[in-house]
Amino acid sequence: MDVTVAVIGAGQAGLSAAYHLRRAGLVAVGESGWETAPATFVVLDDAPQAGGAWQHRWPGLTMADAHGVHDLPGMPLLVPDLTEPAAFAVPYYFAQYEEAFELRVQRPVRVERVETDGDRLLVRSRSIERPDETVVWRARGLINASGTWQKPFWPAYPGRGGFRGRQLHSHDFQLPEDLADGHVVVIGGGTSAVQLTLLLARVTTTTWVTRRPPQWRDEAFTPEVGREAVAEVEERTRAGLPPQSIVSVTGLPLTPEYRIGITAGVLRARPMFDRITPDGVEWDAPDTPGDGWVSGPGHVAARTLLWCTGFRASLDHLAPLGLRAPGGGIVMHGTQVDADPRIQLVGYGPSASTVGANRAGREAVRNLRSLWV
Repeated sequence: MDVTVAVIGAGQAGLSAAYHLRRAGLVAVGESGWETAPATFVVLDDAPQAGGAWQHRWPGLTMADAHGVHDLPGMPLLVPDLTEPAAFAVPYYFAQYEEAFELRVQRPVRVERVETDGDRLLVRSRSIERPDETVVWRARGLINASGTWQKPFWPAYPGRGGFRGRQLHSHDFQLPEDLADGHVVVIGGGTSAVQLTLLLARVTTTTWVTRRPPQWRDEAFTPEVGREAVAEVEERTRAGLPPQSIVSVTGLPLTPEYRIGITAGVLRARPMFDRITPDGVEWDAPDTPGDGWVSGPGHVAARTLLWCTGFRASLDHLAPLGLRAPGGGIVMHGTQVDADPRIQLVGYGPSASTVGANRAGREAVRNLRSLWV
């Protein structure tokens, strides 16, 4: 199937890109008259419904707690009840958005690989519900918005394979009651680790460990702060290094709820343990934690290790294109890949936040149009 632009992923960045493609005059595949339209686009998404990664969030994450949900271009996000789970509210909003702008997202469809065919890109996709049904999309340009949800990161630590308890990634967390049968060690220094530690503290005992001391930000997150953070992440992508998360640059917001957690001793982090034992975790020097950490016993018994260690960009389908630099990342200027300007990465690196994803969708469409003018 010939299309002008293929978009992979229908999360915040993918929907933003699709909106700007429509604004630029491209017609969605499946829309009336698309077969004879001079320029077309298709959005391919592997999720069973609208909502991107938000549909997989734990039920206890409400809209009041969810950080980084931002309006999509052209339609405001209205949430009359902030106690509504984000896993319901955001997918509902995304579904309304897809319908309002007739984006005709094809789902559930998994893109298996992208290859070069002369001046075109071949996007090979397969239906998840009907695995024998495959489609190859031949496109002039590609906007990749595949996100990170499919690639939870599990760091290697001594003894991890011998732990006799439960190990869970935040990717698969559902209800705190599921982990109420014993002590939980929460691993990670990001927002998810903070939120889940507070949630679990209601039903069981916890120990929070981080690789770096928690960086609390006791000031407003201004546009200037946001621009500085994005610039720092973008500097890495320009150098071909794997991007850092925005939170690793901005730090953690010191909200009233987090202040209560710190005062109560729940959000007092210990440094990373040195090894995992069959029944818990151990430190070699538990009494010398350093600045920003607290000390504790040398051994902590645990029923569960909860790894809130983030995600990596889901880009395996782009491997045939050979885009990665020696530093392990992809050299980019804005959303454009230096090695192949036909490919735009949105929701990656500096555009991994929802505000950045909106801007990236617009920039990606502008970049592709400039190649053909």
